Amino acid sequence: MQIKVTLLDDTLFECELEKHAKGVELFTKVCDHLNLLERDYYGLAIWESPSMKTWMDFTKEIRRQVQGTNYDFTFNVKFYPPDPAQLSEDITRYYLCLQLRKDILGGRLPCSFVTLALLGSYALQSELGEYDPETHAPDYAKDLRLAPGQTKELEKKVMELHKTYRSMSPAQADMAFLENAKKLAMYGVDLHQAKDLDGVDIMLGVCSGGLMVYKDKLRINRFPWPKVLKVSYKRSSFFIKIRPSELEHYESAIGFKLPNYKASKKLWKVCVEHHTFFRLTSTEVATTPRKFLALGSKFRYSGRTQAQTRQASSMIDRPAPLFQRSASKRNSRSLDEAMVSTPDKSTRPVSAPIMSPVSPGDAAPPTVTSALPRSERREASTDLDKTHTEIMRHHTSISELKRSFMESVPEPRQSEWDKRLSTHSPFRTASINGQLQSGTDGVKQKTKHTVKGGISETRIEKRIVITGDTEIDHDKALAQAIKEAKEQHPDMSVTKVVVHQETEITPD
Repeated sequence: MQIKVTLLDDTLFECELEKHAKGVELFTKVCDHLNLLERDYYGLAIWESPSMKTWMDFTKEIRRQVQGTNYDFTFNVKFYPPDPAQLSEDITRYYLCLQLRKDILGGRLPCSFVTLALLGSYALQSELGEYDPETHAPDYAKDLRLAPGQTKELEKKVMELHKTYRSMSPAQADMAFLENAKKLAMYGVDLHQAKDLDGVDIMLGVCSGGLMVYKDKLRINRFPWPKVLKVSYKRSSFFIKIRPSELEHYESAIGFKLPNYKASKKLWKVCVEHHTFFRLTSTEVATTPRKFLALGSKFRYSGRTQAQTRQASSMIDRPAPLFQRSASKRNSRSLDEAMVSTPDKSTRPVSAPIMSPVSPGDAAPPTVTSALPRSERREASTDLDKTHTEIMRHHTSISELKRSFMESVPEPRQSEWDKRLSTHSPFRTASINGQLQSGTDGVKQKTKHTVKGGISETRIEKRIVITGDTEIDHDKALAQAIKEAKEQHPDMSVTKVVVHQETEITPD
């Protein structure tokens, strides 16, 4: 039989299987085609209608799960990881980003204007790389499909944020995208239409945390998995048994009405799979007791649990996989500091860091200094080169953006692909702090060696104290201090200069 699978990048994968082939054979072929090892988060969807899907059972024959001879499926994320940073490979996160972008575009993952602009800017960075006025048109964001009813205002804000990013690789952009997307209320929620016992229309959502109840797009109740003792169904009714609280003595059961028997059974299977995957350490535990199953059904989740998947991911020992992704043609700096050119649709490991050449004036983040009043600020920041750990300064949280889009820059954050860098990394920085009080020079030096995520970093901090009875030229003294630091450490770069002026008050 001829089978077609639509992948997350909208490409089509075709293969031919024998008549009695099971779902696991097709899924293995798709994952091998994608070079995907962390495959337990994904699944194959069978679409009965544009809005109704059923997950393929890998233990059963494919032809027994479809109607007629329609062997068209889609490859989608089935279990959304609560913390995408724990995924081992960048390719896994890349496909998760593609799924979330489809969820946003399809209206399944609603988000505010601010969040949408932030996520769109990271999507642009992932696809196009850094902003280049010579290659990017004034309205270059219009081709990016972000949301239904996309507006010019949204595209303008996306481009404003995108232009602020420096030295951010596609893998880092994907990580930043996921770090913000996972905070959305509907992240990873599988919705099912239902009615309560009073006949009121509601939506039941299944996710990693438990079972959610929504009414008019607002969550009105939540049943976390630790409180759920049992899920069951009978005809078109779906029931959950809740663990009693400390003040209660009896278990309580809550029922819901679904459109039909098939929808009720499908919801029950989704609950069993999510509970097993996210709550249990192994599938063997789920096969012995019958507490979580009901009415004699023989359905069991046969895949690996999240705990088993994480353990297997930790043992992955291969170079960063090569895969094709969109990227603008731009100059990039490799690990040996040599300038290389990244072509369009390049095939390269996205975990490799991309260091773009930035002039000292562009590298200094103006939003940090402008946040302080001029009368109270005497701080000069000079970034001659970006270290790898400083890249994530551009990753702004949603709460900060609600105040003023990039008002401040968060602390550097370690990304997952750091683990693949060698211990002997060329990125080194020097930090010089000078305190000016007003003639004789005194110099204090402190050297600090740290290794974070496989990166060796040497940071030298110098405190230059200038004292005297006469007034000195602060700007000249500051320039001299920076010059001396560069001469003493020619292989290092100055990342920050802090100037403090103090006046000693003598008693009358």
